[in-house]
Amino acid sequence: MEMGWRWDFAYEILPQMLVATFNTIVAAGVGYVIALVVGLLFLLGQRTPSKIINIINREIVEFIRSTPLLIQLFFVYFVLPQFGITLSAWVCGMITIGLHFGTYLSEVYRGALEGVSKAQWEACRALNFSTIYTYRRIVLPQAFPIAIPGMGNYLVGIFKDTPLLSTIGVAELFHAATAVGGYHYRYLEPYTMVGVIFLILSIPAAMGIRKLEKKVNLAQGKIKN
Repeated sequence: MEMGWRWDFAYEILPQMLVATFNTIVAAGVGYVIALVVGLLFLLGQRTPSKIINIINREIVEFIRSTPLLIQLFFVYFVLPQFGITLSAWVCGMITIGLHFGTYLSEVYRGALEGVSKAQWEACRALNFSTIYTYRRIVLPQAFPIAIPGMGNYLVGIFKDTPLLSTIGVAELFHAATAVGGYHYRYLEPYTMVGVIFLILSIPAAMGIRKLEKKVNLAQGKIKN
């Protein structure tokens, strides 16, 4: 086996790596959308007047957050079929990522809501605003800028954790690199390309999130003035 970097081999496998990159972006995007919704559901479970629901919700969140994502992937993909629940590798990966990171986003949401001044809530109650109106027009516009950094961090976190999906056969970037390396008995180029591609995608994403945060904060400042 020839040692050292081979540009011809890198160009040869580039199309496969680009297809796998698209799959990785789709996996991260769908998983993040699921996490956003799941996090909201967990947040609502924390804010219900029922103590039983609050306790159950809190225990579920703590259990998911306290166990590794890899173990959760294995459980959903390999164990649930024994109970008659069979999911494809893609569906299993999206759902597991969504549930796992949804628990973290629920805490981001909770912290953002608690960051809104209590005087805002009291003023809404005094004016007899409905709960929906209070959240939609008063609370959420103020909570969103607070939540942006945390939401952005977990988006990047989901993207960087997608290689774990290769363990259950999802054809994402790391899975493709391993397959290419095993077929050609060369791992230098594919694994290096994986690192570079992750870097190329992660840095602009992080910069975009910071830019969005600045724009939202600037808009909030103009509204207040």
